[in-house]
Amino acid sequence: MLSDSSRSSRRPRTPRPLGRALFALLFAFVGCLCLLSACEGCRPSTTPADGTAATSTEAPRARLYLVSDLAGALEPCGCVKDQLGGMDHFGALVTGEKGKAADYATLAAGPLFFMDMDLPEEKKAQEIAKAETIAATLKTLKLAAFAPSRNGFAAGTDTLAKLRDASGAALVAANLSAGTLAPAKTKIVEVAGFRLGVIGVAAPDKAEPAPGHKEATLADVTSSPAIPAVKEGVAALKKEGAQAIVVLAAVGRGEAKRIADDNPELLAILVGSTGASGDSNTKAAPPEKIGDVLVVETANHLQTVGVLDLYVRADAPKAGLVKLADGTGIERMQKREELTGRIDELRKKIATWETDKAIDARDVAARKADVAKLEAERDALDKAPAPATGSFYRYVMREIRDGLGADDAVKSQMGAFYKKVNDANKLAFKDKKPVAVAKGEASYVGIEACSNCHEDAKKVWDGTGHAHAYATLEKQFKEANLDCVGCHVTGYDKPGGSTVTHVSDLKDVQCEVCHGPGSLHAAKPERVKIPIAKPSPESCVACHHPPHVHTFDAKAKMADILGPGHGRPLAK
Repeated sequence: MLSDSSRSSRRPRTPRPLGRALFALLFAFVGCLCLLSACEGCRPSTTPADGTAATSTEAPRARLYLVSDLAGALEPCGCVKDQLGGMDHFGALVTGEKGKAADYATLAAGPLFFMDMDLPEEKKAQEIAKAETIAATLKTLKLAAFAPSRNGFAAGTDTLAKLRDASGAALVAANLSAGTLAPAKTKIVEVAGFRLGVIGVAAPDKAEPAPGHKEATLADVTSSPAIPAVKEGVAALKKEGAQAIVVLAAVGRGEAKRIADDNPELLAILVGSTGASGDSNTKAAPPEKIGDVLVVETANHLQTVGVLDLYVRADAPKAGLVKLADGTGIERMQKREELTGRIDELRKKIATWETDKAIDARDVAARKADVAKLEAERDALDKAPAPATGSFYRYVMREIRDGLGADDAVKSQMGAFYKKVNDANKLAFKDKKPVAVAKGEASYVGIEACSNCHEDAKKVWDGTGHAHAYATLEKQFKEANLDCVGCHVTGYDKPGGSTVTHVSDLKDVQCEVCHGPGSLHAAKPERVKIPIAKPSPESCVACHHPPHVHTFDAKAKMADILGPGHGRPLAK
């Protein structure tokens, strides 16, 4: 005899009338649940299993691009691939990411329009024209406010005022008295309806002149202590309805950290220098938190920019300061900076190796794969889950590289500058001739005179990039640019050599750049020796030095310019 369980396994029981109704009702309820479940499955999840808010579906309310010590760097020298910097590349970054936030603004601290604290008279017109171009491009990129440095006053207070107006930004310096310039103490910047309070502090009168530069004295420009000025600014901005407050501190990192200690209500401090000189590139210290205040700075010359995204959620207070928690995990930034350093070193090597015929292409490819792996690891650090509740911020440092592309509007502004300066310099320096050589000293004669006896050497040289250096400038309207021409001609600014416009037979990097002026040797080769028969590899670094190149092994690079009849024996 079969048990009840055995029967049910072989044949289902027929429900009674009431049971049938309950069965149908249950079936319908389960079906609805399945349909609801299916619909929910079509929607993107906003809360992962760990309870934190997802990052993929949440866009920042406002984005801030932060720049420290741009210092007159419109773009880097182009003699090496993948250099850091370039206003057109920064423009491409901004344009390419417009959809990632409802709106954005750019803020800057420290040297902005000029690279040096004083301008040589000969270069003054070009430097001001470049500063005007930087101001125009920054207006395109929505510069909202900047705190000045000693460099800003290099062409005078009136010029700085014109640059400020051309940039469309507020010059903020709550602790600065600067004659007729009248800096703003604070500024409310509205970004997608979010009221961001900005305070500026600066100490241009405290900047130390670089070796070889004149004393950095300023008439009618004096700074007072920054900390009380910031405290007053915080109180004023709170009354004006600021929802968060950022300080632009062109006073150095130490003072910026003291400001953070004394003003815990601040969201962030962007650090800039009091002044700077020269074209050397620097690395920025990693971001850190002083209490709840984020303290950041970027590498100079627009090598990097900071990106601060503000996520303001619906539960944020309608009045008063909004508490923005750290959604980045600043403690992870140290690891990120370490990875960035390794990536940058590999990129420098790759840029050098790609032009070195002695390096196996497989080695270059392997290093590129290493870079891609490290970049993926770094990107993973930027994808931390957002806080489950409350408003927050995320901060990341972005490198400005060729790979970002070029913004058309900014590129056009830069191109107009180069052509304008090129035409102006050709006119301004048309009568500037080379200094005459002293009696009995050699002058420069050009490669054609050398090739009368050194034809094999010229054949080798014609196959190098140096032989076409001047044409490279001409294509970009830079052959009369004072920042460029000196390294693309022979005997520049030397007795019996070339000048901006008087280049005649001395275009390109020719024999005499390395071997010295050859007029006496060319006239009497049997009696007068070549001034420098075997140049030292170190002679190359007169032009090939940072920031024009990432790294430069002069001894290794010599191999690229040698060949049969030029440093090597002729083939038998």
